[in-house]
Amino acid sequence: MTSFLIQTDIRNHLLRTLCAADFDRLRGHLVRCSFEQGAVLESPGESVAAVHFPEPGMLSLVAHAGDGTRAEAGIIGPEGMTGLALLNGVDATPHTILVQVPCRTLLIEAGPFRQALDASRTLREHLLRYAQVFSVQLAQGALCNAQFTIEQRLARWLLMCHDRSDREDLPLTHELLSQLLGVRRAGVTTGLRVLELSGALKTRRGGISIRDRAVLRTIAGASYGVPEAEYARILGGP
Repeated sequence: MTSFLIQTDIRNHLLRTLCAADFDRLRGHLVRCSFEQGAVLESPGESVAAVHFPEPGMLSLVAHAGDGTRAEAGIIGPEGMTGLALLNGVDATPHTILVQVPCRTLLIEAGPFRQALDASRTLREHLLRYAQVFSVQLAQGALCNAQFTIEQRLARWLLMCHDRSDREDLPLTHELLSQLLGVRRAGVTTGLRVLELSGALKTRRGGISIRDRAVLRTIAGASYGVPEAEYARILGGP
């Protein structure tokens, strides 16, 4: 158990911006963990055992259909947390949360987390503000899937991934992007080629390097920015 954590050293915005009293409620229960790409933190139908507050890196919330079809629905990084089911008084979800970009997290088990929520209205309200922003991200994703091109969706997704990582070189394959965006691999390959020709990125076997974020932002257009602005309005930070 990590009993001594300095709040200002933590690279998760939710934890770093808690009031001192609420951080102290969590401090003695927080455990620092490291996860590689592909690690599963929550599984469909299983009780949520712990809440993770990621530091730089990226987690994906993946939605599942009854026939096995799946697609990414949302992204979580150092701005957020897992375990929103617990925050809302539910013990399980039909989704998967897995690691896409390796990261460290600060973990708190479900029991102490619930106890801290019950003891502090301000803690619950702080975390519910994040839940609100995350719902905006999910809604924006649905809009993008319906109304924007593959190139714009790829640019948005890469910007969101870049926002949450502390690296320019992202360990993302065409196959993985195809699964996450719910489009054919050929479409992802064509879209990435367009982005590469623009100078926004460089593809390589097993990864993508961000070269020019401004160009990527231009290509993304209106698909990117609404959840980010809402996060800044409600929770501050970048």
